[in-house]
Amino acid sequence: MEQIPVSLWTLVAGILVSAISIWIGQHHSLLPVQASLQAPMVDGFFNVMFTIAIALFLVVEGTIVIFLFKYRRRRGDNTDGVPVEGNVPLEIFWTAIPTLIVVCLGIYSVDVFNRMGGLEPAGHPHGGTHAAHMSGSAIAATLDEPGTVQAAPKIGIGATSKTQDKAPDLVVDVQGMQYAWIFNYPDSGITAGELHVPVGADVQLNLSAQDVIHSFWVPNFRIKQDAIPGIATQLRFVATKPGTYPVVCAELCGGYHGSMRSEVIVHTPEEYQSWLAENQIAQKQDLHQAIAINPADLSTSEFLAPHVKDLGVNAATLESMVKSH
Repeated sequence: MEQIPVSLWTLVAGILVSAISIWIGQHHSLLPVQASLQAPMVDGFFNVMFTIAIALFLVVEGTIVIFLFKYRRRRGDNTDGVPVEGNVPLEIFWTAIPTLIVVCLGIYSVDVFNRMGGLEPAGHPHGGTHAAHMSGSAIAATLDEPGTVQAAPKIGIGATSKTQDKAPDLVVDVQGMQYAWIFNYPDSGITAGELHVPVGADVQLNLSAQDVIHSFWVPNFRIKQDAIPGIATQLRFVATKPGTYPVVCAELCGGYHGSMRSEVIVHTPEEYQSWLAENQIAQKQDLHQAIAINPADLSTSEFLAPHVKDLGVNAATLESMVKSH
């Protein structure tokens, strides 16, 4: 019986390894549900890395298993093994292939980071001289023309090339402290212990830290950025799916680091406006002007007035119905 060529076995093994690794790389359930515009880009990169990792695992571990069986010591065989001093083509091959993979992944990762807004948008003017100092801290600034100082961009995920000329729909100031996140809405004056955003809105978080370095991480959004004392950082994202998602501090910040958790609550636009209105009333400084009413003191028509729309009748019809009874 003629022996099957090694090249044919290699081809078949390559096809099987490729098929298995691609299928596993695209059908795993290792990541949480996508809930932001940035998430698919990160997941695409992760899937490519995971596919390559599966392929390498199958090749390395498969080779080990085959060699364990084929080159095992037989009973009664006390001879020396075949002397192998090296194989230059093989050495070049297994050095060049990982190098090529790492370089390609590096280029791909930079592209993903840029599309997410992690790099300064193309065409943004900047010069070569950076100098400034404020409150004892070195803060970079750009000198484009004599007498003109332009503030350097903030660190983090910011505007992309498509949104660099567009202001965010919502700005939230986020402060990290041992061991909590505080969310302040400067446009409305609301302060909360959870982050509330409307679905589909372009949101910018301005991050700061009160004491030590913290890291603001939303796994479902695939975004993470350090909050650093004395240095402004930011995150800009668009939530795509209503729901409640965990916020985790991903930087060891002290003894109770593990309990430094909060939530992002993504509302529909209507629900967000309702939350906004309720909290603006609840957090008003002049609460002596707010009036509490006991429902028992209201007439039937006054009690039902806020529900007219849900009942599908107008105020006049409701009034006549109340009088008829």
